Amino acid sequence: MAAMAAPAEPGPGGALRRCLARFGAPRPRPDRTELHLLFDQLISESCGPEPAPAPAPQVMVDEQNLNFLLSYCISALKQCSSWTHVEILQALAALFYNNGPKCQKYLPDLLGRPGLLLQFSDPAQPDVELRRAAVRSMANLCLSVPGQPYLDEPYRSVCFQTFLSVLQSSKTSDVDDITFCMKCMFHGLPGLSIEVPPALYPAPLPQYDKRSPVKQEQAEPATLKQAGNRRKKSKGKQKKGEEEGREDSGDAGNESVLGADMLKLQLGDVQGSPCPDPRPRASGAASVPAGKDPLSSQCTGWKRISSSESEYSDAEGGIQSKVRSYQANVRQGALACFLSAIKSIEKRVLYGYWSAFVPDAPGIGSPQSVSLMTIALKDPSPKVLSAILEGSKQFLSVAEDANDHKRAFTPFSVTIASSIRELHRCLLLALVAESSAQTLTQIVKCLANLVSNAPYNRLKPGLLTRVWNQIKPYICHKDVNVRVSSLTLLGAIVSVQAPLPEVQLLLQQPSSSGLNSSGSTTPRRFSSSEQWRKALLSEGEPLENPAGCASPEPCWLLHLCVSLIILPREDSCSDSDVNFPSLSSVYEPCPLRLESLQVLALLVKGYFPMAQSYFLELGEVACRCMEEMDPSIQLHGAKLLEELGTGVLQQYKPDSATAPAQRVPVSLVVTFWKMMLNGPLPGTLQNSPYATLQTSACDALSSILPEAFSLLQDDQQILCVTLLLGLNHSENPLVKAAAARALGVYILFPCLRQDVMFVADTANAILNSLHDKSPNVRAKAAWSLGNLTDTLIINMQTMGQSFQEELSDLLLLKLLRSATEASKDRDKVKSNAVRVLGNVLHFLQPCHISNPRFREAIEEALQALIGTVQSEATMKVRWNACYALGNVFRNPALPLGEAPWTTQAYSALSSVVKSCKNFKVRIKSAMALSIPSKRECYGSTEQFCQIWSALVVALQRSEDTEDFLEFKYSSSLRTQICRALLHLLRLARSTDLPAIWGTLRDHGEAIRPYILQYLSSGGEDGDTGTHTDVGERERGLQGAIDHLSGIEKQLGGKARVRVSLFLEDVLTNHANATGLTEA
Repeated sequence: MAAMAAPAEPGPGGALRRCLARFGAPRPRPDRTELHLLFDQLISESCGPEPAPAPAPQVMVDEQNLNFLLSYCISALKQCSSWTHVEILQALAALFYNNGPKCQKYLPDLLGRPGLLLQFSDPAQPDVELRRAAVRSMANLCLSVPGQPYLDEPYRSVCFQTFLSVLQSSKTSDVDDITFCMKCMFHGLPGLSIEVPPALYPAPLPQYDKRSPVKQEQAEPATLKQAGNRRKKSKGKQKKGEEEGREDSGDAGNESVLGADMLKLQLGDVQGSPCPDPRPRASGAASVPAGKDPLSSQCTGWKRISSSESEYSDAEGGIQSKVRSYQANVRQGALACFLSAIKSIEKRVLYGYWSAFVPDAPGIGSPQSVSLMTIALKDPSPKVLSAILEGSKQFLSVAEDANDHKRAFTPFSVTIASSIRELHRCLLLALVAESSAQTLTQIVKCLANLVSNAPYNRLKPGLLTRVWNQIKPYICHKDVNVRVSSLTLLGAIVSVQAPLPEVQLLLQQPSSSGLNSSGSTTPRRFSSSEQWRKALLSEGEPLENPAGCASPEPCWLLHLCVSLIILPREDSCSDSDVNFPSLSSVYEPCPLRLESLQVLALLVKGYFPMAQSYFLELGEVACRCMEEMDPSIQLHGAKLLEELGTGVLQQYKPDSATAPAQRVPVSLVVTFWKMMLNGPLPGTLQNSPYATLQTSACDALSSILPEAFSLLQDDQQILCVTLLLGLNHSENPLVKAAAARALGVYILFPCLRQDVMFVADTANAILNSLHDKSPNVRAKAAWSLGNLTDTLIINMQTMGQSFQEELSDLLLLKLLRSATEASKDRDKVKSNAVRVLGNVLHFLQPCHISNPRFREAIEEALQALIGTVQSEATMKVRWNACYALGNVFRNPALPLGEAPWTTQAYSALSSVVKSCKNFKVRIKSAMALSIPSKRECYGSTEQFCQIWSALVVALQRSEDTEDFLEFKYSSSLRTQICRALLHLLRLARSTDLPAIWGTLRDHGEAIRPYILQYLSSGGEDGDTGTHTDVGERERGLQGAIDHLSGIEKQLGGKARVRVSLFLEDVLTNHANATGLTEA
């Protein structure tokens, strides 16, 4: 035993050597207790302190020693006295931590029936410490290790049921069990399929208790009275306890620490409770009057106060502090577990419990029902609510209360709308009541999540106004994180269902409105809204906005964002600025400037008419940002530039609702882009080492207005084209894809598409990208090649044969072969590759078709199109393939009706028009079948009649669909089929009439209503986009009658009157119906 007297050695190594030395000391004896105790001490000291589910140092034990130690501990549990079991289980827990996957062969002894851990964790186990140690060991077994297999399903279920039984059991003498089980369920049990008990709804806690609330109240009157009296004595210690309770409520930035007063709310937060509220509450948070809740006596029943714990004194304030600490731990664990469950459950399952989480009306009466709203008001911890709201747009989209409903029942849409209003009310109350910057940040982020997903265009106005007015003071908050989250919320407001009339009014509010009640300093930038404009003007020429860019009211949010971006900071650093030291001396912190840039881009995107008053100034802001050294600032400056260019493009679209006088003048757009091209944009495109920044700069350069591009100087036009052609050879796939897309935009510019050299250079560059190894690059290149071949058709129609002769035959052949190969690629490439094939085959001239070098390429291209129409590709691919075949039929130089591929093409289109599930594909196939302008193009009589019969069948099936979403296209489909049928009748020969009459005889009465409907419904033909009036359709039918009458007269006999008589009867019925309608 001399080794035991050795001098103490520092560090864990010395302790281990002391234990090893003691192994030689025991004398041989039958009793092995001393040896067992030494083994326990050795394991405990080598494994370090008792682990917890929170991150702890991993016990590094090789597999051989781990197996030896586990076998020893398990046998010790079976053989040693019960007083040793707690320490043995603690050693086991240390061994299990992060070693769970290596312990599989011991699981039957531990978790089987009857396993050791199940015995020790049984609710009937009287020793609480032993039960706690067993639960801890189970938790460490469940802990997932990255890259390692999970615990087997049967054992996971056993552990989960054990944890759940602890949570559902009667109150124990120690709250740590509850806290620990929640942490176990939060950190471990990955992928477990949880069967939620039907009682897991917000309800009083005794649903899990076998004793009634009355009996519990009678069991502990003394405890409650004693704690209540102590509360009345020392107010100073109570205040200290409140601060500790606030600290224990958790850091708002820590995922696993969610300090919500869930347990307190479940028990009813009475005013006379020994568990005082640790912070002032919102006035809207309902409280339960004292004496009303029979469960209030339970408030101290979950506590275990031990005098051996030195961190708490026996004084009354210390007891209360410990009570609050235990409560905070339970709340943290409960919400951490809840958050983990929410993140792992499918949204469609989660939203089935929406009414249990979010009420649709303020809580009234006592006891108050528990929901996420009461948690947000009583003990702000909005992360759980934020996680539920994230991705809820589809679920919340059903909400509607714009019109007052007067029905005998409340529709589901109104209920959801009411819950959205309650969410706004409670979160805004929580915002007012909160003072902690970290919690404020989380509440504001939760509000931003709500705003991003709520359908305000279906709700009564006013919700966003309240949010807007209440968040404005926080823009001036001393904490940077609160300011950033406030800007995020404003960005969500200006981006949701933009443009909203309510938000337009908010943007026109005076700059100082709502900023004087923040409780913080109000920066002078708000008192001088033009200061940022002067800062821009001080370094350059005056920026004058001509007529068309005037705004009746200045946009204060625009002023705010620009000021935060370009003006020097005005106040001293706050505590949260220490994370951003690089710019703290000059500008606002980088996150604040970045968020301002994002809000500015969203504002320009959603409310461009309000931003265009400062069009040139915003361009200057983008230039300044792109000149800075910070690549993130440069990136968002480029994104702002792209949004400005896109806003102008939207105004000049043919279908734009913006009046010409209200558009940004072309001359101003030219000035804008001259400033960009003389600024940092070319340098960014050429020299930036950041691929993402170059990509955004490419996208920005592609947003130039074509009319403005044509007015740029020649050297600036050449600069743009040269930059894009050069970047198309970039090694980075992001940059290369963006450049290929930008070239596809430029090729549509009228001033460039007629330049044969530019078309040829662009075609070669895009063809190079079409063979890139990146799928994204190939998809963008295929889209651009489709645009390029569209210009070939436009030039052929406007410039005639001169353009066709100047374009290289070799380039055409290259286009044909590359597109044929690309049609075998993935669908995103294929959808545009077939579009290219259709355009090129339409463009070919007789000299190309007769050229032997083209013959094989043409045949392969046609087979690729036919195969794509018949394939199981996505509907967009087949839709484009049908459209491409229609383009092929427009080329009179192709031997349509004679070549073998003609029969295959017509057969494929006839099959699709009858049976394709997608109506848009059917529409395009019917359109393609109506394109050939001569009867000879349809081939033999048999083939012509097959096409006719297929269209008749398709018309009868025009309402047959399994997908309700397709039904909206049925009218367009019938219109296109009727047009194709009349087209065929106008081209029919005498040999075609018997088959046509046979079809009408069998199906005439079925298709008659559809033809009448076609004649009576004028206007735009749905998906086709063509416009025809009723008179034109009547003339089309009359033309078919005249043509058939002439043929039937030549035939003589009965056949002379049959088909034309049917059509005349239809026309007569239509005329009669029209006359009655007009009368």
